[in-house]
Amino acid sequence: MTYRPAADVKNNDNKVMPMNITGLDSLVFGVDDVEACNQYLTDYGLSPKDVSAAGGTFEALDGTSVVIRHKDDPSLPPALPTGSMLRKTIHGVADQATLSAIAEELGKDRDVRHLDDGSIEAEDDMGFTLGFQLSIRQPISIPAEKINAPGDEPGRPVNVIGADESVGIKLRSLSHVVYFVPDSKKAEKFYIERLGFRVADRFTNLGPFLRPQGTLDHHTLFLVNTPPEMQGVEHFTFHLGGPNELLLAGKRFQDKGYESFWGPGRHIYGSNWFWYFNSPMGVHVEYDADMDLHDDSWTAREIDASADASQIFNFTLVDKWMPGGDPH
Repeated sequence: MTYRPAADVKNNDNKVMPMNITGLDSLVFGVDDVEACNQYLTDYGLSPKDVSAAGGTFEALDGTSVVIRHKDDPSLPPALPTGSMLRKTIHGVADQATLSAIAEELGKDRDVRHLDDGSIEAEDDMGFTLGFQLSIRQPISIPAEKINAPGDEPGRPVNVIGADESVGIKLRSLSHVVYFVPDSKKAEKFYIERLGFRVADRFTNLGPFLRPQGTLDHHTLFLVNTPPEMQGVEHFTFHLGGPNELLLAGKRFQDKGYESFWGPGRHIYGSNWFWYFNSPMGVHVEYDADMDLHDDSWTAREIDASADASQIFNFTLVDKWMPGGDPH
């Protein structure tokens, strides 16, 4: 498969000061069934905090989170006209200077609300409510998965097994969110020119993978061009420690009765392993692992959107089997 440089990438470095947005801190949902969403996110692997009939906060190891509230909770921003359950996307920033710069930049042409907790809130050009705050991400230090391969030093010490069904798996960090937008070019222009995001790669006629300046992750936001009546969120995901963790976490989740939507497999753009599940939040929820890292020297690629361009491989999970047994 041949990729071409994304010729129409315009990062507009001189139009906006460097903005040290470090990534997603939290996603806030207003849902129909609070109890089902609370249970779903707990079973997915996030740590529940302050959970009640009104909702709760569900955290990864670094403190990034998903927040659940009932859709009629008066503290929530208004829903999109489509009724999407995502009510707010909160981005973390590295310092007060970045927070002030964002407030000044967005205040040129839209209402910027200064909240009691020191964060700010505004709408993007598609109507999604965005929050910006001094990032709550905490440093974590946890070894990634180790492998052994001929020709290299052992990644896993002698007599340490790699296949351990009892291993505890913890979601590490909120990775990315995917927006369905009615005008991906207009949406892309906002994030690049007003917030300093960079294009990592692009699917022609579908949309760009975007990363803010404060992270090397391939993307924290993917924009997908759709009809206006579809506007909302396709999925969000949290990082795991490697493909073995992803496969085991997904298998455990499926065994609890949750329905697999796509995967397991591995994407091409971003290289991240994936496994998507249906959810009661009106979005798909993904496990992901081993995403590419890029800096500003990276040349964005572009290719026509297709299944072949989306995944390098995709598995279908079947029941356990051993040689000599009936695979059906």
